[in-house]
Amino acid sequence: MELLFLALLCLHILKTEAVVGHWCYRSQKCEQPQCEDPTQWHQINRACKGSRQSPVNIVTRDVVYDKSLQPLTFEGYDVKGSAKWDVENNGHTVKVTLDASPKVGGGGLGRKYKAVEFHLHWGVPGEPQSIPGSEHSIDGEKFPMELHVVHIREDVSDVTEAKKTPDGLAVLAFFIKADEENQNYATLLSELKNIKYKGQSAQVDPLPLSSLLPPEEDLGRYYRYEGSLTTPDCYEGVIWTVFEMPVELSLPQLSEFAALHFDGKNSTPMMENFRPAQPLNGRKVLWSGASIALPRAKLLLLALALTCTLSSL
Repeated sequence: MELLFLALLCLHILKTEAVVGHWCYRSQKCEQPQCEDPTQWHQINRACKGSRQSPVNIVTRDVVYDKSLQPLTFEGYDVKGSAKWDVENNGHTVKVTLDASPKVGGGGLGRKYKAVEFHLHWGVPGEPQSIPGSEHSIDGEKFPMELHVVHIREDVSDVTEAKKTPDGLAVLAFFIKADEENQNYATLLSELKNIKYKGQSAQVDPLPLSSLLPPEEDLGRYYRYEGSLTTPDCYEGVIWTVFEMPVELSLPQLSEFAALHFDGKNSTPMMENFRPAQPLNGRKVLWSGASIALPRAKLLLLALALTCTLSSL
């Protein structure tokens, strides 16, 4: 009897040790009560309780207009690479590793950054309107999903090396809303059924990265702030660019993410894989204000002012 008790105790300890230090989302707590949800991530990585954490809620009345935030320059975003993309269920999200390295610069970034991967965050795919899952929010309003295109400095070889510098990463964030069907996502979405469980991966034909984003002419309006990765290790050294113009996917397309699971067969469905908004702690969110459509009243006042100025010459 004593041997049986010891065996059960050892099994319990092994199970406990297997999940101690494992970070998870709140939606996984029922299945893995001992995993560390976002409120406890600092137990795994102290940086997760730092003063420059992401995501944030962007309060539009508090943003600071910055005229240096001109439209970004995208290099190679419209090029279809030769190597296939690796699509993986990493137990937290769908991650797509890029082979070719499109670059982004300008827009006040100070240097060029090369794209290395993109991934998504969402709420409940079957109810994207009522349970949205974007990480960032605008005036408290969230979108069904959010796309992150992760870049590292062009002068470093990988993310590990990039994290050794205070401005090592730049992430472009795009909200995804439920609207029209987006055929450009068909190839990627068709592979979700093949990566249902953690650790499964597939390869898809590459696409021009720009095909997954809004048209470049619509990317002049964006928010910029200094933050962190939104998953452990919560590295603080990320320059965030959050675009106003969202990507569109249809409701059936959003629902396809319901096929995914956090772990193996019969595990928790992968949903609500987002980190809640973090305090700004005095940080300023800058706004590009590019392509601002002036309200009609302001246009009339501007025309009147010009008329007065010209008549006085």
